[in-house]
Amino acid sequence: MSTAPQLEPDTPGLSGQQPLTLTSVLLVMVTVVVWAGTPTAVRFSTDLLPPITVAGLRFTLAAIFMAAWAWLHGTSLRINPGELRPMLIGGVLLFLQIGTFTLGVHESNASHGSIFINTYIFWVVAIDHFVTRHDRLSIRKSLGLVFAATGAVLILMTTARSHSAEVAESASLNGDLLLLLSAFILGGKISYTKTTVARIAPDRFIFWHDVFGVVLFAVVALTFEHFDPSTLLEFSDPGMRAAWGGIAYQGFAVAGLCYALQTRLLEKHAASKVAVFSFATPLFGVLFAVLLRGDPLSSALFISGASIAVGILLVNYPARQKQPVTDTASSDD
Repeated sequence: MSTAPQLEPDTPGLSGQQPLTLTSVLLVMVTVVVWAGTPTAVRFSTDLLPPITVAGLRFTLAAIFMAAWAWLHGTSLRINPGELRPMLIGGVLLFLQIGTFTLGVHESNASHGSIFINTYIFWVVAIDHFVTRHDRLSIRKSLGLVFAATGAVLILMTTARSHSAEVAESASLNGDLLLLLSAFILGGKISYTKTTVARIAPDRFIFWHDVFGVVLFAVVALTFEHFDPSTLLEFSDPGMRAAWGGIAYQGFAVAGLCYALQTRLLEKHAASKVAVFSFATPLFGVLFAVLLRGDPLSSALFISGASIAVGILLVNYPARQKQPVTDTASSDD
């Protein structure tokens, strides 16, 4: 799992058609809230640890979880002929997306990370419409993209004009641009994953794309990031405990709990019904950043988060199904 819900299309083999129950809605909201905490967890981890090292440790834990998950569900992790190349591509995309995201949150702050990463929906819709042609761009979705783009531009302009370097959790333009790049890569990664898991078992694909991503993180971290690995064992330091807590949250809560809950939900409910709740992700993300990290809360930040939330809601809201017209006269024949 990356930094945002990656729900698959409503395909009979991937999602059920049962109506949402109160329990299901509560479980969906659990995944939304947990996902929303990712940027804040990243920020706690990068207080003491280098960003690429954090990303590598995060997906080491995620790979361990996926190995256990596949074993519990009887999914073979053996790479079949023709599967290696798409898994390698997935690993590269994971490395690029998570690397830019972690660096961006480190250079900016958690609240901006929550806002910018959720603009990935813009790129998913664009790719589905112009490239894969899996979905068409409707007026409602176009309006949603306008809201999302407006929110992103507003917060970018605010950051460019800001001179609040003395604020501990102030954002930076370079960090925000990295987060936008990460959202772009995430949009492409989600579209690629949708097509790939149609021919490769999802558990096996995610495990190996985690493994290949970790290898790339390790190579880059060992080459460019210089720190003493023994500091990872300094558990008497409250900052290090917070850093490990952030890594464990990203690796087990986000990649573990959310993946398990999402899988169970999609067995019963249509992906479109589950995805509609993701509009709350940037709102909870900003809330956590303000409460736990002391991120500055401005009117521009609030308006940007709300605009992107509305955009996500409009893009993901299920279209009404036309009811077939029954010919009562012919039914009497």
